[in-house]
Order: sequence, then C-alpha cells, then structure tokens
Amino acid sequence: MLLDQRRRHVLELIEEKGFISLHELATKTGVSESTLRRDLEYLDGIRQVRRTRGGAAYVGESVVSLEERSVTSLVEKQRIARSISETIGSGETVLLDGGTTTLEVARALIGKELQVVTNSLAIANLLVNSPGVELIFLGGYLHPKTGVTLGPLLNLALSQLQVPRMVFSVGGVTEKGLFNSNTLLVEAERRMIDAAERVVLAVDSRKFGKAALSPLCPLDRVHEIVTDEGIPEDWRKRIEDLGIELRIA
Repeated sequence: MLLDQRRRHVLELIEEKGFISLHELATKTGVSESTLRRDLEYLDGIRQVRRTRGGAAYVGESVVSLEERSVTSLVEKQRIARSISETIGSGETVLLDGGTTTLEVARALIGKELQVVTNSLAIANLLVNSPGVELIFLGGYLHPKTGVTLGPLLNLALSQLQVPRMVFSVGGVTEKGLFNSNTLLVEAERRMIDAAERVVLAVDSRKFGKAALSPLCPLDRVHEIVTDEGIPEDWRKRIEDLGIELRIA
C-alpha cells in the first residue's frame, strides 16, 4: 500500500471508531506498530487526529478535496439544495459559502434571476455563464484543497457587504455549536455570518452530534436549518427549543 493510501486508510479507521488503539490499528491494517506511530505523528501534525497513550482519537472532519467530498450523501444534499432554492425568489441576493452542499444549492438556482455572491471557485465556474445570474466573486488567497478564497482580502470585501441571506454548511454540529475542519475557513464563515441578515445552515443529518477541529459559532447564530429526514428526534427538539426554523428536505 502506498504511503498516502495507507495514511488515508488509517484516518478512515480512526474516524469510524472515534478512538482506536495502536494494537487494533496494526491488526486491521497489517502494518507494523512502528510504521503506524509515524503515520499517527504525521496525522497529528496536520491536526486530523490527536495521539494518545496507546492509540489515537479523531478530532475533526478530514480536509479532503472537493471532488472526493462531493460523492458523500449526494442525494440528501440535492434534496436540501432544492428545498433552499424554492425559498429564494427572483431578484434576491444570496451569499454562498464554498462546499459540496452549497455547490448543489448553486446548481439548483440555475435559471433564476439572482445576484449571487461567493468565495467558491467551483460555484463561480458553475454560474459564470448562467443567464440571469449576476455573479460577484470575492477574491483572496485560493485554498487549494477546498477551492475557496480566504485571508485578508476576502475579509476586507466581506466587511463592506450586507446581504439579505447567506447559505453555508459545516463539518459538525454539537450542543456547543457549529464546527468546521479548518481555522481559516472558520474565520471566513464568521465574517459571512456577520454580513448576512438571515443565516441558513444547509447540512446533512450525519453532521449532527459530530464535532470538527475548529469551533465556528453558537447554534443560535443561525436563523434556519435545512437538513434531511435522518436528523435524530432529540436534535429536532433542541433546534425548535432554540427558536430556529427547521426544514426537512
């Protein structure tokens, strides 16, 4: 097994279990414990796992490429996207964060007369030739893994904007709030939330009860959550108790 393939397999096993011992990793992978220690050191260094005595714990969503993430829960994301699209009327302005779920939202918006603001290269490429869409692309440092712009230039642009609605997704939702897998992504999303009058979270049900590396904001910063029917009942009640509008796609 090639180095990258092995480390990806190790990360997937840790993510699946939450915590896994070094002995169990060696048994499942057929790799020596000394080699696995080096793999865990590397994964700890890029903040995907936390090494512990005798094993490793998963600490957040893997920062994999947009192409790899786009195949996960695609049907649910498309349903969520269509549901959100139905609430966006002609002539509106909407701010779309980067991500596979918001890319599906953008796809569902094709054909409408809209102003779309985004920092996502994938969304910009999708909509640039779409009739009726006035596209505003926010510049900055282009993050190679996620295909979104980040950094001071983006933050400056967002500080000068005020939009009626923002749609975004996250890596995890817990009682403590929303989480994402990259500190730079989190900083940009906070600025987007501040720039929006109405904040819409588009998230598939797998993300509830799951944390990621970086805290983003409390759950009550969101006005509306759109998810699929797999959301646990206790989470439905928690969201409703907070006064957040919940829509099941």
